[in-house]
Amino acid sequence: MSAALTLATAEHADRLDALVAAFHQEHGITLNAEARQAGIAPLLAGSPHGAAYLIGPPRAPIGYVVVTFGWSLEFGGLDGFVDEIYVRPGVRGRGIASETLQSLPRALAGAGLKALHLEVDRTADSTQRLYARAGFTPRPNYMLMTRRF
Repeated sequence: MSAALTLATAEHADRLDALVAAFHQEHGITLNAEARQAGIAPLLAGSPHGAAYLIGPPRAPIGYVVVTFGWSLEFGGLDGFVDEIYVRPGVRGRGIASETLQSLPRALAGAGLKALHLEVDRTADSTQRLYARAGFTPRPNYMLMTRRF
């Protein structure tokens, strides 16, 4: 199975929404459908703040990845954050997430991206190994902190 990436557009809204809903249910993220769709819509409309990619065939995607964009003086310009990556449970363990994470930086480097970041559960050893295989490394002495509004 291929991890080909397709930039999601408005025509993919229903398929992407179903995948995001599945990811949120699996991870206990409580967000109502209206709020979830309001978060997805700008990405599909070409927002400069992020992009959503379908993994696999666009008519029957097997997953998705969302990258948000920012600016970093430390990294010399445009940087990205993998906000969510999801592969359907039935096709996990086939290297699809690894292939996606390997190809994503190549796809985004052409747009001037200097660094790509992600967040991982400190207790999720297998997920940490997946991210390490894709070239992500922990930053010594750093941790992600969040303030909700």
